[in-house]
Amino acid sequence: MKFYSLNNTAPKVSFDTAVVNGIAPDKGLYFPEEITPLPASFFEHIENLTNEEIAFTAIRQFVTEVIPDNVLKDILKEVLDFDFPVIDITSNIGTLELFHGPTMAFKDVGARFMAQCLGYFSRASKNEVTVLVATSGDTGGAVANGFLGVDGVKVVILYPSGKVSDIQERQLTTLGQNITALEVDGMFDDCQAMVKNAFLDKELVDNMKLTSANSINVARWLPQLFYFLFAYKQAKSQDKEIIFSVPSGNFGNICAGLMAQRLGMPVKHFIAATNVNDTVPQFMQTKEYSPKPSTATISNAMDVGDPSNFIRIRHLFQDNFDLLQDNLSAYSFTDNETKKALKEINDINGYVADPHGAVGYLGLKKYQELHPNTYGIFLETAHPVKFLDIVEETLDEKLEIPAQIKKVMNKTKASIKIASYEELKSFLLST
Repeated sequence: MKFYSLNNTAPKVSFDTAVVNGIAPDKGLYFPEEITPLPASFFEHIENLTNEEIAFTAIRQFVTEVIPDNVLKDILKEVLDFDFPVIDITSNIGTLELFHGPTMAFKDVGARFMAQCLGYFSRASKNEVTVLVATSGDTGGAVANGFLGVDGVKVVILYPSGKVSDIQERQLTTLGQNITALEVDGMFDDCQAMVKNAFLDKELVDNMKLTSANSINVARWLPQLFYFLFAYKQAKSQDKEIIFSVPSGNFGNICAGLMAQRLGMPVKHFIAATNVNDTVPQFMQTKEYSPKPSTATISNAMDVGDPSNFIRIRHLFQDNFDLLQDNLSAYSFTDNETKKALKEINDINGYVADPHGAVGYLGLKKYQELHPNTYGIFLETAHPVKFLDIVEETLDEKLEIPAQIKKVMNKTKASIKIASYEELKSFLLST
């Protein structure tokens, strides 16, 4: 299996090279050369398989030439050591909980998978790799935790000052060791632009091995397709058409869901639910892609004005708008609507969602207005305690702090403040 650049001017590479490069030399995102659907029998009998068996079958074709089967099984055993339950909210709505990992966010799987892969690929190399990542919230903590102590890997995380929750900030600024946090005077889009500029900078690229742990990296992006297969396994018995509503920021997660569909998962439709950063919902209405500066919201992990992975989604459907529209709907919602949804979900059966899950719920409800005979699953991408102030204030109740979060609450924050790309470059060249 080779991976090619979506800019189409760089050489095709193997999975390990795509992971280490992060982004292609022509600055395009990597994409697998082939996507071979899994046999129908896999989906017919999926309820008889363990999560590790499902994941192994799903991702093997993309990595088999560079990761032996026994190593891949060991990696998946390490990565998938927690649950991914679907919880019923109503008779036709469920939520897929993706927050049972070490940092209580859905990005734990992709970050740990990439860290394990990079550790395996660099086992015989003396060249240190610097992982450069921008975060709008949960990516930073997941990457920091996943890569903590990995030999031969340094991690530099850029995050927007004052734009992540207190718990999110602690998760990425308190670990030390091979993890450094850079606190950027700006928005997430500024952080992401700095990371992309670093990959374009010949002086940096010639002096160090840089890779990205954002969902632009194939090892961060592809494992997210596991979630949708795990959910399908649990919801199959509903005997209704299954649809997914995905809270979407950089669009890596929903793109992975569409990859699961391309592998043969019998799910016909996906909903991209966004906050007021509505670049994709606008595109789905106008056919015009017009990125814009991001706006800060209470669902901060989705505060993205130019989602990197949407190009992969368009490519998956050959840039055929009608085909894309058959498989994807996109809606945006305000903070006020999000808070009302938090209350509505809680009033139904006492379930406590986080703001991102609430946006996913809203997208699902909107789609089901015209498609009521479906079983919809919205993704609950982070534990509500990570947005403690907003959730407690909205629901007027106190949340219990889980053990994973208690561990970081009393640790001392350590970050380096920067305001420009020149400062980032200077830091990288000095380390």
